[in-house]
Amino acid sequence: MWTKFFLTIAPISAAISVAAGAFASHALKAKLDTYALDIWETGAKYQMYHAIALLFVGLLALHESMPQTWLNAAGIGFIVGTFLFSGSLYALSLSGVKILGAITPLGGVGFLIGWICLAIAGFSQASS
Repeated sequence: MWTKFFLTIAPISAAISVAAGAFASHALKAKLDTYALDIWETGAKYQMYHAIALLFVGLLALHESMPQTWLNAAGIGFIVGTFLFSGSLYALSLSGVKILGAITPLGGVGFLIGWICLAIAGFSQASS
C-alpha cells in the first residue's frame, strides 16, 4: 500500500515544486521582495529534493527483500517534512507572518527522520 502511495505522491510533489518555481519566477517576482523570493525558492528546492528521495524510496520498496518498515518510515518522513518545511516557507513568503518560520524546523526534523530511516533500511539490507 505505501509503495503505491509513495510512487504516486513523489511525481505530484515534483510537479508542484516545478510549478512553485515557475510561479515565483513569473508571478511573484514583481510582488515579493528578494528575501521573500529566496524563502519561496528554498521551499521549492527542498520539495524537489525530497520528491526525488520519495521516488527512490518507492522504487526501493518494490524489492521485497528491502526492509519495508524502515522504507515506509522514510517515505512518511519525507512527505511530512515537505508539507511542514516547504509549506511553511511558501506561507511565510506570501504572508510575511514570521511565526510561520517556527514550523519550518519541524519539517527539517521530518526530513532528517526520513534520511535516517533510509540509512537504516540500507544498512539492514546490506547486513542480511
